[in-house]
Amino acid sequence: MSETEASRVRNGDVSWWWRQLGGAPAPRAALAGDLDVDVAIVGAGYTGLWTAYYLTRAQPDLRVVVLEQRFAGFGASGRNGGWLTNTVTGGRERYVETRGRGAAIAQQRALNDTVDEVIAVAAREGIDADIVKGGELDIARTPSQLARLQAAVADEQSWPHTDVELLDASAAASRVAVDGVLGGVWHPHCARVHPAKLVRGLAAAVEGLGVPIYEQTRVREITPGRAVTDRGTVRAAHVLRATEGFTADLAGEHRTWLPMNSSMIVTEPLPASFWDRVGWTGRETLGDFAHVYMYAQRTADDRIAFGGRGVPYRFGSRVDTDGSTQQRTIASLAELLRTFFPDAADTPIAHAWAGVLGVPRDWAATVGHDRSTGLGWAGGYVGTGVTATNLAGRTLADLVLERDTELTRLPWVGHRAKRWEIEPLRWSAVNSIYTAYRMADRAEASGSSARTAWPAHVADVVAGRH
Repeated sequence: MSETEASRVRNGDVSWWWRQLGGAPAPRAALAGDLDVDVAIVGAGYTGLWTAYYLTRAQPDLRVVVLEQRFAGFGASGRNGGWLTNTVTGGRERYVETRGRGAAIAQQRALNDTVDEVIAVAAREGIDADIVKGGELDIARTPSQLARLQAAVADEQSWPHTDVELLDASAAASRVAVDGVLGGVWHPHCARVHPAKLVRGLAAAVEGLGVPIYEQTRVREITPGRAVTDRGTVRAAHVLRATEGFTADLAGEHRTWLPMNSSMIVTEPLPASFWDRVGWTGRETLGDFAHVYMYAQRTADDRIAFGGRGVPYRFGSRVDTDGSTQQRTIASLAELLRTFFPDAADTPIAHAWAGVLGVPRDWAATVGHDRSTGLGWAGGYVGTGVTATNLAGRTLADLVLERDTELTRLPWVGHRAKRWEIEPLRWSAVNSIYTAYRMADRAEASGSSARTAWPAHVADVVAGRH
């Protein structure tokens, strides 16, 4: 697809997920002035809503409010790829270093269980989010990718509760017939979801418990005991930050997490003849072992939703307002989709969009609460938040209620990363990292070596992933 063709694709409107539901929802009421409550939650995405849900179910008389600058699900919760998966953000090994192997195993088990917890809550609350637990399939299409895949499988199989299966080319293609697939790895702890349906249903469930969600209310600053908004000040014993990729907009938080951009396209519905050839009957989520990796799902109405990094970062931690992505990103994602599935080459791209995810400097998610100040936080999911947000919400609820539970003893609780560098170092580093990763992918695609291309090693060092 050329950039000229890409310019004709519908772009933005927050996301196709919201467009499919009729567009952005009618806004809820804004905060009407100063307010005193027990718990103020800043951000009405998955993290904030799950936290409100579990807090209120545990203690119904607790006065909880959620504050949101746009509408519930405006950010990554309404734009993501719909992977409810068990990934330990940042890897288990960092927890071995700080807390021991047992703690790392506990983190993995908790995330496995969380996949099923989200599915169970959706069923209990009557949330139809197109959920199918078909597992996660990640594939290799070059010798270098295959070598990384095989090494990853060996590492995963050295841990309990990962349940991964190594697939040869034939077995991988029997699940999803990606053109040129050389091998794959599958595990059962993942479900496909419709992100906007899930967040919309969760917001309704939270309101059903009596929790107000004040939209059109921008929080400018969080301090102990106060959330200062453009509509008034909310005073609370506990103020919980659940702002993920928009954290940099808060006073004093500009360098806490980096807002990384990710983009998606979605096709028009594909005919039955396409699915007869490709399969994908299990509705697995689909990823790969490229350095600038892709992610995809087969939607409930038989489209392919296909995502990737695009332009990774905007100078000064700027974030978008409507979900638009660059035309060159649309073109490159469409081209990649069609190399995966040549039979989809003539199927139009229906919509493109982008969103931001929160990236800590060490690429590890965190949840925490300071009893002395009442300030709490959760996030830094680096794109794995559909599951981790639920675990974070349950954990924050236990921390606020001062419960000593298995969740509050997990190794991500209280984890802190150093702050990101100042500009222009931050912009230069992030864009250099992804330039190097793209160079590595191009080199690996054009060669026959099973070795990872050298630019990727340099990028790993700069990113802090080595």
